[in-house]
Amino acid sequence: MGNFDNNRFRSTNQEWETPDAIFEPLNQEFRFTLDVAASKNNHKCQRYITEKDDALSKSWAGEVCWLNPPYRQVKLWIKKAYIESQNGAVVVCLVQARTNTNWWHDYCMKGEVRFIRGRPKFKGCIHGLPQPLAIVIFRGYGN
Repeated sequence: MGNFDNNRFRSTNQEWETPDAIFEPLNQEFRFTLDVAASKNNHKCQRYITEKDDALSKSWAGEVCWLNPPYRQVKLWIKKAYIESQNGAVVVCLVQARTNTNWWHDYCMKGEVRFIRGRPKFKGCIHGLPQPLAIVIFRGYGN
C-alpha cells in the first residue's frame, strides 16, 4: 500500500477553518446569516456562536446557518441542524460523508446531499483531509 501514514491526519484540533473554495460559493448561494459552530479565529460569518455560547442549546430559527461541526460530536450537530430546519432555519453542513452510519441515514438523507470532489485542505492543515466530505442542506420546514 505504499508509505501512507494515517497519523499525519490525526489531530486534537477541532477548529480547522473551512477552506474559502468550499465556503464562498455556498455563501453566494445561501447568504449565510450565522456560523453556528465557530470561534473567534475561524468564523465564516459576521455573526457566530462559539463553543462557550453553546449553539446546541440555542434556537437557530429564522437563520441561514453555516455549520462545520466539531467532528467528534457530529451526530449531535447533525441532529440539531435537522431539528432546527424543522423550526424554520436553513442549515448548510460540511460533514464527513459517513454513509454507513446511523446519523447519516437518520438525518443527512432527509436533506439535500452534495458530495465534494477531491481532498480539500483546511486552513492551517498541511495535507488535505483523507475522508470524503459532503455538504448536507436542510432547507427548513420539511426540507
